[in-house]
Amino acid sequence: MLVEIETAWSLSGYLLVCFSAGYFIHDTIDIVISRQARASWEYLVHHVMAMGAFFSGIFWKSFVGGGVLTLLVEVSNIFLTMRMMMKINNAQDLLLYRLNKYVNLVMYFLFRLAPQAYLTNFFLKYAGQRTLGTFLLAILLMLDVMILIYFSRLLRSDFCPERIPSHQHKDKFLTE
Repeated sequence: MLVEIETAWSLSGYLLVCFSAGYFIHDTIDIVISRQARASWEYLVHHVMAMGAFFSGIFWKSFVGGGVLTLLVEVSNIFLTMRMMMKINNAQDLLLYRLNKYVNLVMYFLFRLAPQAYLTNFFLKYAGQRTLGTFLLAILLMLDVMILIYFSRLLRSDFCPERIPSHQHKDKFLTE
């Protein structure tokens, strides 16, 4: 699936893409119903783009390999979630938090930046064609920007000294 991103197809990959699209639909509805859309607009934009990409695999049965590859992002979410939980509990002084911030850098690179760069490079081949690949490239480029913004926030938050005392940012963990 890494080599034949457009044509590779397996039942397990197809079902994974279907399940993931369902998750994004459910989470989007939950954000809207719980009236968190304004505070979570970045998630909504991300979810809409992800659903557009996953639907290409579901309805046209093409680029299923690309959909599976994009799900590698979820591996880095494990460590980002641990980070957020430690920040919520004001545990930034623990050794586990300090270790996790370095693990986050490695996981972010391996499971977010590297697969995204690989996919973007693959889809750039379709830029001149009027195909589904061009549509998916547009989504990927928007996601590239979002991923780089999130990466810069992660770096600033965990590795750059604060200029403002931390008590003024006590609720800021949700945006870091």
